Amino acid sequence: MIVYRLAREKYANSLFSSGVANRWNRNGQHVIYCSENISLCALELLAHTNGIRPAGPFRLMRIEIIEPVMPYIMGLTNLPENWHHLSAYAYTQKTGSDWYDSLEALCMRVPSAIVPSEQNYVINTLHHDFVDKVRLVESENFFWDNRFPSRGA
Repeated sequence: MIVYRLAREKYANSLFSSGVANRWNRNGQHVIYCSENISLCALELLAHTNGIRPAGPFRLMRIEIIEPVMPYIMGLTNLPENWHHLSAYAYTQKTGSDWYDSLEALCMRVPSAIVPSEQNYVINTLHHDFVDKVRLVESENFFWDNRFPSRGA
């Protein structure tokens, strides 16, 4: 399975995780967020920048999760109605944290908070299969369309 990640150029040549808290993980939990397609990947990053084109060079990472891998699937039916709201971060972080700590699955498939019918993948870098089953296939330049506003524009 191929998944996609957009990263600043300096982080795009390795499977790096900062361990910073986000929707599905708490601080100190080293996960890699990816999307099932390139456009969702870009949209997710734009959501984190309030629709402002990120500054500096970015690269698109193609990451292979070597099959057979059975992701832990977090479906919409398993989530509360307002799971995608910022106010639900405590719930989603606990859910993701419990998955992370269990080490039962290398990755967790979650619905996108922006487009719930599309999927993101959270990869646990501490899982025993990470080194053997996850690899960076390619990293290529990614150019943001100039129609997205930039800082200072």
